[in-house]
Amino acid sequence: MASPGLSNRNNGKRLGITEPISLGGPTEYDVIKTRELEKYLQDAGLYESQEEAVSREEVLGRLDQIVKIWVKTISRAKGLNEQLVHEANAKIFTFGSYRLGVHGPGADIDTLCVGPRHATREEDFFGELQRMLSEMPEVTELHPVPDAHVPVMNFKFSGVSIDLLYAKLSLWVIPEDLDISQDSILQNADEQTVRSLNGCRVTDQILRLVPSIQNFRTTLRCMRFWAKRRGVYSNVAGFLGGINWALLVARICQLYPNALPNMLVSRFFRVYTQWRWPNPVMLCAIEEGSLGLQVWDPRRNPKDKYHLMPIITPAYPSMNSSYNVSSSTLRIMLEEFQRGNEICEAMEANKADWDTLFEAYDFFEAYKNYLQIDISAENADDFRKWKGWVQSRLRQLTLKIERHTYNMLQCHPHPGDFSDKSRPFHSSYFMGLQRKQGVPITEGEQFDIRATVEEFKQSVNLYTLLERGMEIRVSHVKRRNIPNFVFPGEVRPLRPSKVTWGSRRGSELKVSGDAQPDKLCEGKTDLDGSDGGQKRKRVDDTVETDSRYAKSLHLCSGEVHAASPPISNISSCSTKCESTDANKKVDDSIAVSLEKIENAADIPYQNGQIEVSSRCNPPNDSLPAAANTSSSKDAEKMALEQNMACPYVSHQALPELDELEDDSEYRHQVKDFSGNMKSSQLEPSEESVSVSAPVNSSNGAGPSTDSYDGGLEELEPAELMVPSSNGTPPEPVAQKKSIIRLNFTSLAKAAGKSS
Repeated sequence: MASPGLSNRNNGKRLGITEPISLGGPTEYDVIKTRELEKYLQDAGLYESQEEAVSREEVLGRLDQIVKIWVKTISRAKGLNEQLVHEANAKIFTFGSYRLGVHGPGADIDTLCVGPRHATREEDFFGELQRMLSEMPEVTELHPVPDAHVPVMNFKFSGVSIDLLYAKLSLWVIPEDLDISQDSILQNADEQTVRSLNGCRVTDQILRLVPSIQNFRTTLRCMRFWAKRRGVYSNVAGFLGGINWALLVARICQLYPNALPNMLVSRFFRVYTQWRWPNPVMLCAIEEGSLGLQVWDPRRNPKDKYHLMPIITPAYPSMNSSYNVSSSTLRIMLEEFQRGNEICEAMEANKADWDTLFEAYDFFEAYKNYLQIDISAENADDFRKWKGWVQSRLRQLTLKIERHTYNMLQCHPHPGDFSDKSRPFHSSYFMGLQRKQGVPITEGEQFDIRATVEEFKQSVNLYTLLERGMEIRVSHVKRRNIPNFVFPGEVRPLRPSKVTWGSRRGSELKVSGDAQPDKLCEGKTDLDGSDGGQKRKRVDDTVETDSRYAKSLHLCSGEVHAASPPISNISSCSTKCESTDANKKVDDSIAVSLEKIENAADIPYQNGQIEVSSRCNPPNDSLPAAANTSSSKDAEKMALEQNMACPYVSHQALPELDELEDDSEYRHQVKDFSGNMKSSQLEPSEESVSVSAPVNSSNGAGPSTDSYDGGLEELEPAELMVPSSNGTPPEPVAQKKSIIRLNFTSLAKAAGKSS
C-alpha cells in the first residue's frame, strides 16, 4: 500500500523537523529478518481473521446508519423544517489502533460521531442516541460516561467493542466528505469537542507523516507487542499508551525512511537509548494556529516544564501525549530500551533471536517487596465506576512516593489488575518497590511512606460518586506472599529456572572479564538466596537528590504495610556471590534490609535533562551491523545530536504541589470541601497521618470486616518524622495517636545483626 509520506518523499519533501539520519536502503539481511519478524507476529496471533475484519466493517457501517437516523430524529423533534431535516447528517470516523491498522483480534474500535450544531452532547447524544442503542438487541454492555474528561459511550455491537465519542461542530449540515484534518473544523468548538476530535486528527496526521505506511504498521505492531510483553504498555499507569508508541515509531520511520521493519526496530532501541529526555519527540513543527488554543511549550506554560518524556502530537493544538510518565516509569522504560538495544545487537551477531526480544517480564519475580492496592464495591455498577476512578488515581501514588522520599524510593507499577474469583467485585493492583541505587547508604536510613499513602487514600475517597461499600486498602506484601490469584491458573509457579537474556548477559560479562568480581558481589540482590539473576538492571532515578533528605522519611496509612524495596542488579550476579539470609532481623520492627548496589548504567540528570550514556554501536544503514565503521558511528551520533537540538527544552525542577493533582480525566470528580482538604497536600498534618489501628478505608460505618490472608504485614507504631526543607535533620512531630512505620534499612550496615 503506497503511503502519502512515500509520495511526499519522492517529491523531495522532507518528513519531520530534521533531515533523516540515513537514507540507506535494506540489505539482504534486513529482508530476511523482516520476513522472520512478520511471521513471528503472525504466529503470535496479532492479526485478525478475514471474517472478523468483515464483521468490524459491517458494524461500523451499521453504526453510521444509526447516527444518521438519530440526527434526523432529533432535528425533527427540535422543529427544524423538512429541508433541514432531510439535509441533517452525522458521520462516523475511526481513530486509534483500528485507524492506524495495527489492531488485533478482539480489540475495541475507537470511533467518533461528528454531528451538527443543534445536536447537543448532554440531551441528544447521551439522551436520544443512548436510548436508541439501549433498545437494540445487538447492543450490549452499554456504559455511558458523560462526565469523563473525554465523554464516551462504551458498548458492544454484535460482539464488537465500541468506544464512541461525540464532536459537535458549528455547522448546520455535516457534509459526507467532511475533512476533519482542517484546523477550521475547531472554530467555535467547545473543549470537549476539541479533545474528542484530537484522536482522529492525530491519527490521520501520523499516517501522512510517515514515509511508508506498511513499514510503519509492521514496526508499530512489533513495538506494541514488545511493550506489552515487557510490562511498559499503559498510559494510565505512567508508561506509554498506543498513541505514544505510534508517535515514537513514526519518528524512527522519518529518520530512516528507506529502512525495513527489522532495521526500524533495531534503530528504535538505538535512538531512544541515546535520546536525552526531556528533549521532545516531534513529527513536525509545533504550530501556534489562529484559534488561540494552548499548545505545548515549556517556555510559556509552567506545567510543561515538568514533563519528563515529552512526545508531542502532530495535529493542532499540539500537546504532550505522555504527561503521565513519572521518574520511576521513565527509568524503567529506559532500562527496557537498553535491554532491547543489546538484544538487537546480539541478533545481528546471531547470538539472540526474536524470542529473546519478546521474552515476558516476570514482574512478580523482579522485586522482594510490593504494595498491594485492593479495591472493592458492593455491586457491578459501583465496582465499574470505582475501578475506573481508582485506576485513574494510581499514578498519583507513584508521584507522591517519589516526591515525599525525594526520589530515593522507586516504584514500579504493574500495568494491569488482578481479580480473586472467590471475591466478587474486587481487584488488586501491585507496585514493586526498591531503594534508589548508586547512592551511599547510611545506618538507620528509613523510608516511611505511611503519610503519603494515607494522603493518597484520602484523595481517592473524595470521589463525588462514592457509595457505601466502595473501599480501598493498601498493604505491604512480600514476594513469597503474593496471592496466588495473580498467577495463571491461580497456581504459583516454581522459581524460574530457564535461562533469560539477563542471566545470559551476566554470564557473558563474567566470561569476558568486563565485570569485576567485587562489582558482581556488590550487585547481588539475592536477599533470600534465590533470585537467580531474574532481576533487571536498574538505572539511576531522574532527579539529583541530596541523600541526607532521605535519612528519615515516613509514611502513614491505615493499612499501609509498605515493605522494603527490591534491589535489581546486573543479571546473574548472585551466582558469584554468597547469599544473604533474608530471615535476619535488623530490629524488632518490620525493617527490611537492603544491600548497597553499584549501578551498572547510571543516567545522570543535569538541569533536568537525562544524559543517556549509551553502550550501543551507532548504525550504518548501508552495511550489515557487523561491518559498522567508527566513522559511521560518529556520523549517526552527530545526526542524532542534531535531532535533539530543540528550543523547547528548559530547566526542569521537581513538580510543584499542584503538579501532583488528579488525572485530568477525573479531575472534576473530586469533592471540594472549600479548602478543608486538598488531594495534593504534601505535608502531612497531625490529624491526617495519625491512626490508632490498621483499618480499611471505606464509606461504610466503622472499620471494614473484610479479611484477607495473603501474608500481609502489620507495621508497628513509631515516631513520625517530617523531612526538612532547609537540609537540616528532620524534627519529630508530636502526635496524639500511634502510627505505623515502614523502615528500609541498609543491609550493608545491618547484615551482621541477627535475632
